[in-house]
Amino acid sequence: MNRFGVVGCGVMGAGIAEVGAKGGCDVVVVDFSDEILDRARGRMAASLAKAETAGRLNEPADAIIGRIAFTTDRAALADREIVIEAIRETLEDKVALIGDLDGILAVDAIIATNTSSIPVAQIAAASAHPGRVLGLHFFNPVPVMPLVEVVACLVTDPAVADAAHEFCADVLGKKVIRAADRSGFVVNAILVPYLLSAIRSLENNVATKEDIDTGMMAGCGMPMGPLTLCDMIGLDTMLLVSQSLYAEHLESAFAPPALLKRHVEAGLLGRKSGRGFYDYAK
Repeated sequence: MNRFGVVGCGVMGAGIAEVGAKGGCDVVVVDFSDEILDRARGRMAASLAKAETAGRLNEPADAIIGRIAFTTDRAALADREIVIEAIRETLEDKVALIGDLDGILAVDAIIATNTSSIPVAQIAAASAHPGRVLGLHFFNPVPVMPLVEVVACLVTDPAVADAAHEFCADVLGKKVIRAADRSGFVVNAILVPYLLSAIRSLENNVATKEDIDTGMMAGCGMPMGPLTLCDMIGLDTMLLVSQSLYAEHLESAFAPPALLKRHVEAGLLGRKSGRGFYDYAK
């Protein structure tokens, strides 16, 4: 597979498109506004320039970004062999998109969702050809983090899962693991309760945010403190993921803390809004 499409050009979508272009793919990126596409193009150009300066590219950055087409027209995806959606983490939005893609793509094209928490079967049910739908969960920042979780649901064609696995490993150069179709898959089902526990510790005045983060880095060898990581992920995304995990598992460890809800309600979403648990205004 060489003709690759990405729908959604935020941080995750831009990163997925970048690794596709680095893997030699002809990439089409779709989002709903030129402003978003321009920001994504700038983000990719900066990322590739940094990699080129560090000697991590096998060809010029301009050649790589030249393989990416940016458009607001989903019809441009018509000839894609595999399309990954990386839109907002809500079932309603993803279901609507899958139904739209059904009317655009060839019946043998693979549709993948980058959901981090929604069971893939719920998304695949929106397709007239659910056997071609699976989960490909990338990690942020996509050009740096090596892992992809391949998630086949009960109706995913095994040949589709194998082809997607091969694409991620051989073309995108990722380390691939297989995960069962349960909310959170492997990584987030383990990681999210840890992050929510850190938020509860702050909420319950166990320690300051700085001491919680320092404790987990200096005491447990974590590369980043949990509250800093939450801010990087986005507190709105953390809330949606937590709600999805709790709805699936009904375990208290997945329940969103009130402090997380209050931050989202106040628009304090982390790095992307300039303030979350920490203030990034400077």
